[in-house]
Amino acid sequence: MANLDEIYNTRILELAGAISHTDRLTDPDGSATGHSKLCGSTVTVDVKLTGGRVSEFGQSVKACLLGQASSSVMAREIVGSTPDELRAIGREMRAMLKEGGTPPSGRWSDLAFLEPVRNYKARQASTLLVFDAVERALDDAEARGGAQLQAAR
Repeated sequence: MANLDEIYNTRILELAGAISHTDRLTDPDGSATGHSKLCGSTVTVDVKLTGGRVSEFGQSVKACLLGQASSSVMAREIVGSTPDELRAIGREMRAMLKEGGTPPSGRWSDLAFLEPVRNYKARQASTLLVFDAVERALDDAEARGGAQLQAAR
């Protein structure tokens, strides 16, 4: 089993300290909040979609170090991503933490630093908050934009 030093490693600290896009959007296409009852962490996200891709992103993160680190990677990589790509990354993260799957790769490879969280079930929800919120914000955007946003996918 991983020890807490593996979870709270230097790279996780660096990622959490580099969180960006911390201003909420004034006119988002979709918004959602993820909340962990276990630890009290909350992540609220806003997305704007243009041409079937995320063109703007904002977030409010009141989370533990792990939630901050995953939110930091999301903020760094989300602009330019498609809804399908973001849903796939969420599935990969859930599989990595809950089923022993492989970590995301490519531009999302910093999420691999969160892999030791798989051994601490109580820490998984806060790590996944941003992915849950982004997926619900995309659903919200699609519901608001109807066929126009779905056609762009």
